[in-house]
Amino acid sequence: MKIVSSREVYKCGLFRVTEEEATDPSGFDIKRSIVRHMGSAVMMAVDEKSRILLVRQFRLPAAKSLWELPAGRLDEGEKPLAAARRELKEETGYKARNWKKLVSYWPSPGFVAEKMTIFLATGLTAGEAQPMDDERIECRWFARKELDEMIRDGKIEDGKTIIGFLTWMRYK
Repeated sequence: MKIVSSREVYKCGLFRVTEEEATDPSGFDIKRSIVRHMGSAVMMAVDEKSRILLVRQFRLPAAKSLWELPAGRLDEGEKPLAAARRELKEETGYKARNWKKLVSYWPSPGFVAEKMTIFLATGLTAGEAQPMDDERIECRWFARKELDEMIRDGKIEDGKTIIGFLTWMRYK
């Protein structure tokens, strides 16, 4: 596929929207509006008891509070691991001595150009959280079995949390 046209139609601090058209040599055309996002880093902090740290915050698009793995947007030019280190400290106050990439994936590639990378963070040291002005974050540790049951029972609805936990359980 070759991009034949691209036009920015909206831009804000979190993302921008483009309208694009692509074609292939056979003449097949695709037209899409695409949400362009810098990407996100997701942190699966696991302590020495194999408990997983989740955050709970109100998510306006979901119209409710969700328990989820902490995550944040990459800043311009920032690598996913650097963003993960920064975001873990900001949202939870924790620093991790050990980092391991679990998985990278496209959460909704039909119209969103955002790549999420999930990191396992271990060797944790507690500190003071520094959330952004528009964040009200509650942190809580969950036992592996408890989180597994919450996913099974539909109490965890956040995709990155489900993908991170199941990837960790399967491939750790």
